[in-house]
Amino acid sequence: MNPDTSAALSLLSARAVRERAHRLLAIGLDDKLPNFQIDLGRMDAAIDLVLATTRAAYPSLDVPFHSRWRHFVAGGDNRWAALADATAWPDRATRARAEFDLAIVSVFLDAGAGPTWRYHDPKTGQAIGRSEGLGLASLAMFASGAFSADKDQPLRADAAVLANLEVADLERGMQVSDANPMVGIAGRANLLRRLGALVKSKPDVFGVHDTPRPGGLFDQLAALRHDDKLPAPTILSVLLQRLGPIWPSRLTLGGIALGDCWKHPALASDDITSELMPLHKLSQWLAYSLIEPLQTAGIEVTDIDGLTGLAEYRNGGLFVDIGVLNFRDPADAEREHDVSSTLVVEWRALTVALLDRLAEGVRQKLQLDATSLPLAKILEGGSWAAGRVLARQHRADSSPPVKVISDGTVF
Repeated sequence: MNPDTSAALSLLSARAVRERAHRLLAIGLDDKLPNFQIDLGRMDAAIDLVLATTRAAYPSLDVPFHSRWRHFVAGGDNRWAALADATAWPDRATRARAEFDLAIVSVFLDAGAGPTWRYHDPKTGQAIGRSEGLGLASLAMFASGAFSADKDQPLRADAAVLANLEVADLERGMQVSDANPMVGIAGRANLLRRLGALVKSKPDVFGVHDTPRPGGLFDQLAALRHDDKLPAPTILSVLLQRLGPIWPSRLTLGGIALGDCWKHPALASDDITSELMPLHKLSQWLAYSLIEPLQTAGIEVTDIDGLTGLAEYRNGGLFVDIGVLNFRDPADAEREHDVSSTLVVEWRALTVALLDRLAEGVRQKLQLDATSLPLAKILEGGSWAAGRVLARQHRADSSPPVKVISDGTVF
């Protein structure tokens, strides 16, 4: 294999995200980062807030995984489960392909919607914003057959339909209007079109047991299991390698698109991966979201902690708002920053490494281990919710403490 290609593939992994994030944290603990100073003295406060937030939502500490499936539950009504359980699936694999279709499309629509957009839920009459609103809107589109090429089988996403998706189709399904604007709607539509085109072009990957559809990835992953077990990092690697080409043109290495991977000067080295900081936020969010469909299909997912915490604005906002991370230049709190800026890359990478430390602290206080309380549950319980609580307390619009210019494909 070409050495550049080999180096690129090494970055398409959770291990690379974790290793480089911790390298950046070590530099930060020596106070040698350009944008943030780190105060680990505030970590106990973060741990206590995450514990309190978790206990308030899950008093028995029976916490589900952090995944897209949580956003399909509204007011105790698990909408996907009700729909899926009422459907006559010919076998478990058919249901799994549908769940993969739904999870992949919904996650790709899940970049931040902005502070003002709301989904007006016809079932409850509520106006629901952010990830929960995006989740319910995408589920409603999926359930109505908006992504299906077969009107008799609405619960599927076909490559041909995705490849021809118009912005107007998405605006209609997401209730976007001048009065209800969504950040990055064109970027989302483009991402789904790219997904459709890629899936359509690879029937050997996505159409082994059906016409090409994102859910064909279930068959790829099922083929990799041993004794009905599949490590979570394998899910991520397959996602990154199979879906990598759909992301907007960013960094490439050895002809391979690196996706959610950016440059930070503190990670300079003498090899070809110098300065590169992979984060793979949406892909890891998707990997977490594919665990439950695999389990439902009878495949045990192992090494869930092999995935990392998510480099996104709620987890990252937790550490800024509670004082673990502090702007070196306070004026940076007021400026807008490009997603590729050193400041944003630094903030996101430090978030990943600090989530590992947070998880250790939470487990120590509860006297639990990583098997009984994996990172996926701490995120859900947890750090993501605590970040949102602090955002509400600090800013009227609940926006994150770092202002990021988004194109709808990263956060």
